[in-house]
Amino acid sequence: MAGLMPIAAAAGMKHQCLGNAGNAIKLDRSGPHGARPMMLMWIILSSSLCLMVDGQMKIPPETVQQWAVSFGKEIAALSSRYSGAKLLQKKYKDIEGVVKMEEVNGEDLVKKFAEEMEQMLGRKMKSVKRLAEAAEDADLYHEYNETMEFEYYNSILINTVDEDGNQVPLGGEFALEENEHFNKLPVNTQLSNIQVPTNVYNRDPDILNGAYMSEALNEVFIDNFQKDPTLTWQYFGSAAGFFRLYPGIQWIPDENGVVTFDCRNRNWYIQAATSPKDVVIVVDVSGSMKGLRLTIAKHTINTILDTLGENDFVNIIAYSDYVRYVEPCFKGTLVQADLDNREHFKLLVDGLHVKGEGKVKKAMKESFKILNEAAAQGQGSLCNQAIMLITDGAMEDFQDVFQEFNWPDKRVRVFTYLIGREMTFADNVKWIACNNKGYYTHISTLADVQENVMEYLHVLSRPMVINHDHDIIWTEAYMDSVLPNAAELFNTQAQSLLLMTSVAMPVFSKKQETLSHGILLGVVGTDVALRELMRLAPRYKLGIHGYAYLITNNGYILSHPDLRPLYKEGKKLKPKPNYNSVDLAEVEWEDTEEKLRTAMVKGETGTLSLDVRTSVDKGRRVMFLKNDYFYTVISETPFSLGIVLSRGYGQYIFSGNVSVEEGLHDLLAPDLTIASDWTYCETDIDPAHRKLSQLEAVILYLTGKEPDLECDGQLLQQTLFDAVVTAPMEAYWTALMLNSSGVDEGVETAFLGTRAGLLRFQRYTGIEKRVAKSFLTSSDKENMFTLDHFPLWYRRASEYPAGQFLYYLPREETRAGRIVISTTAVTVTVAKKTAIAGAIGVQMTLEVLESRFWAIAEQPNTTDCSGIEGVCPLRCSTVDLECYVIDNNGFVLISKQRKNAGRFFGEIDGSVMTTLIRMGMFKRVSLFDYQAMCKMSAHSVSGARPLLSPFYVLASTLKWFLSNFLLFLLEFNFCGFWHGEHFADAKPSYTSSSTHKKKGDILQPCDTEYPSFVYEPSVKETNSIIKCGRCQKMFVVQQIPESNLLMLVVQADCDCSRHYSPITMAAEEVKYNASVKCDRMRSQKIRRRPESCHAYHPQENANDCGGASFIHLSAPLLFVCLSLAALVS
Repeated sequence: MAGLMPIAAAAGMKHQCLGNAGNAIKLDRSGPHGARPMMLMWIILSSSLCLMVDGQMKIPPETVQQWAVSFGKEIAALSSRYSGAKLLQKKYKDIEGVVKMEEVNGEDLVKKFAEEMEQMLGRKMKSVKRLAEAAEDADLYHEYNETMEFEYYNSILINTVDEDGNQVPLGGEFALEENEHFNKLPVNTQLSNIQVPTNVYNRDPDILNGAYMSEALNEVFIDNFQKDPTLTWQYFGSAAGFFRLYPGIQWIPDENGVVTFDCRNRNWYIQAATSPKDVVIVVDVSGSMKGLRLTIAKHTINTILDTLGENDFVNIIAYSDYVRYVEPCFKGTLVQADLDNREHFKLLVDGLHVKGEGKVKKAMKESFKILNEAAAQGQGSLCNQAIMLITDGAMEDFQDVFQEFNWPDKRVRVFTYLIGREMTFADNVKWIACNNKGYYTHISTLADVQENVMEYLHVLSRPMVINHDHDIIWTEAYMDSVLPNAAELFNTQAQSLLLMTSVAMPVFSKKQETLSHGILLGVVGTDVALRELMRLAPRYKLGIHGYAYLITNNGYILSHPDLRPLYKEGKKLKPKPNYNSVDLAEVEWEDTEEKLRTAMVKGETGTLSLDVRTSVDKGRRVMFLKNDYFYTVISETPFSLGIVLSRGYGQYIFSGNVSVEEGLHDLLAPDLTIASDWTYCETDIDPAHRKLSQLEAVILYLTGKEPDLECDGQLLQQTLFDAVVTAPMEAYWTALMLNSSGVDEGVETAFLGTRAGLLRFQRYTGIEKRVAKSFLTSSDKENMFTLDHFPLWYRRASEYPAGQFLYYLPREETRAGRIVISTTAVTVTVAKKTAIAGAIGVQMTLEVLESRFWAIAEQPNTTDCSGIEGVCPLRCSTVDLECYVIDNNGFVLISKQRKNAGRFFGEIDGSVMTTLIRMGMFKRVSLFDYQAMCKMSAHSVSGARPLLSPFYVLASTLKWFLSNFLLFLLEFNFCGFWHGEHFADAKPSYTSSSTHKKKGDILQPCDTEYPSFVYEPSVKETNSIIKCGRCQKMFVVQQIPESNLLMLVVQADCDCSRHYSPITMAAEEVKYNASVKCDRMRSQKIRRRPESCHAYHPQENANDCGGASFIHLSAPLLFVCLSLAALVS
């Protein structure tokens, strides 16, 4: 009998159960001898019942509550002491009588920002106009010289010497100096230089004449830069293929020594050279197109696609015995030629196969039908229309098709590309182009593709050139990945600020004798970094969660703090395939009816309010905001500007006055910095100021040493005011460090920040002992004031009432261990209007909180257990209990298992988290990411043939060798034999990768849904029992007062993992069925078409419609090529 007592005790029986068991024993002793077996059974049953009751009431809620209260008081006192939050709040309270509180007027603000942006962009347009005028005048007075010899600075060859130490031809000494304004690249601001792609001969007469003529631009480049020092790269892209760039740089070839950059492929060139266009690409996939012909045809299609932009529309048809759409979903329609759709087409084109006989007539009818319906329904570009026919010959009678659909107006131009060396049907293919205002080219090698495709742009530009219409164009957002330091920029700048736009203008020949030919000389332009444009909408005016954004006439994002154009592939950051075709509706996805998008695309001015779910801390935590959107158009551009003010955070702004002398004294304090990314003073105008930090510039301006600096007076005044109000914190923090009791071990940094971007911090721990070595350093972008966000600790502090600390673990674990950040808001209230003045907090190691928690969560043996129903004394250290401290988003701060710190609690214990969600203590919130990247499905039909025999292996190897050798022979540039220098530098322009990624490893754009969880503060405490088969698990959860934390004590001896799956925060791809996916792809959102269109001019000379241009091979070599072609096919 006595042996039952340890069993009951081990099971955690409470005092009442022990009393009942004692009574049972007494009955057993006093009763008759024959009743002993019955008594024994009663004791066992009684003990079992007590154990079951004990399983339900094991953890006393009142004990957990006491722990929570004690822990809350201790960490609040710790945070308050080392941050000095009460002192700072008092200082701001003291000045409430002298500050001015204003409500931010969003309508006025967005108009003011738009006007400033319009002025900035207007200066860029004037610079481009000056370049265009200078280039046209230079050409007018230049007489073409077929035998010209001219030594220009080739950007690839400059500062290069040969084996004898002599400068190589087209090289020469070219001074380069690192320049802050040009991303710290070595440049020459006194000269431009010329880049020529590898596939263009750098001594071609067209190149030499163009280089000589465009030397006149040097003076204009320099003059423009002097007039507008905020200008970046200025350039002239020649129709001949060379690229004159100012300032001059050293151009670095790729790892193969090849320079693939061709200015004529760039969006700014194509958009300036032509008006918007509808294009139907028709490709012959009959049996005769096999082998190399199909390879050339695919490359031709891809090259045509690369010449299209978001103002163009496209579709692709393949034909043989019958007509089929490359993308069946796009049947009978045109789709916008944005980056996303162009890349989609390229994937489909790669899978084309040949079969059957070519019937071009049906394909042409279908093409005309698409274009006619688009025009009739007001869809597409409503400007130029063209059909691109790619074939190795047209045999059937096709003339009546053009008579029926295109004559006599010839509204649709037809461009033809004859593929392969066979010339039998050349006349037919040329006839089609010449009788439909198009252009005919013959493409016999891969090396021919680029130059021949570009011809269609010159034809489409004729009406504009003849009319001499200098339309200024602005490009969609793009990422300049050709600069030598592009990879460095990817890693150091905010993703949302990496993009740029270009303003460009066409350059025409003004010579009378060539007027009807409409000769396009090239395009001039300059880049505008969107980062610089967004500086004109300063963060301090928009508040903690406020922001500004820009969109194009097509509704695509130019700049937005939530834009993420890069993704990680291995260790490298790369642009996403659709990075510049992210729609506003995909970022502001709460605008489900697209009212905001529609109004902005139409160029309207207005306002809209939305309740939004937004995330912080890289998507892990959700916030609910009421946002007011204000928007307007930026005149003379296709862009619209929007700003967002969040109610309760950006509604009010206060300002105070202090003398410059008083403010300057406090601004010079060693613990103070200001936001280096913000513009307090403009340091980019005068080259002498470019190396100044913002703080240095401000001090020079305020001390009168640099009175000519352009500074933001309002921001400077607020910065000085904040410096004075926060000045006592330096003395407070210093006094703590000098206190005889010292600073608690693990408390590392106290910090504060204000709306003016002012930051103060005190390091309590030396660098050698500090766990968070990077916290509040320049590399710690997440916790610093940047151009696109306030620090994370500042944003999170605003979630909770002023004076109440919020605690969280940063996402990344430091090498030395975990850290905790404790932060709270500081406010100013005037006439019942409250504005957040700043945030203050302390950073400490996780051990600081852990040591205090484990000391509290341990009742001693001397505990008075009277009146306690449950285990007493209760100790978190026992094996049958798990104790946690979690935050308001369900992330673990403290756990027995240290590895759990920072993890989502649902992943650790799905049963308890599920129950908390069911009970309403936590709410699951769905968030969406329309910029995600997902792995392609690994389940796909393989196109690989099985290795049936050793002979097949040998045959396959031979075929591979012969096909690659043939490819080399056919694409090799034989003009190099006549130009030894060019031949010596020649590199193959077409490479075939020997390794292919598995399909499951390839990432592609997708939509995902992911959960976030948020605590419902109305539920302060709860406890429950979870039934898990044969056992039950009890838990008690208690809010920790004056914090965002919860204490959770869970029975550990009941494993519920078989009954409850973990709850993860993993994103899941949103799968669309074929019908919905097709509807989404076909849907054409509202867009604003460009105002100008140049599709026709009566003086156009359409007789210049191309001719055969191909390389003449020697007879023996031609015989070898044809023989090899027969073998590999």
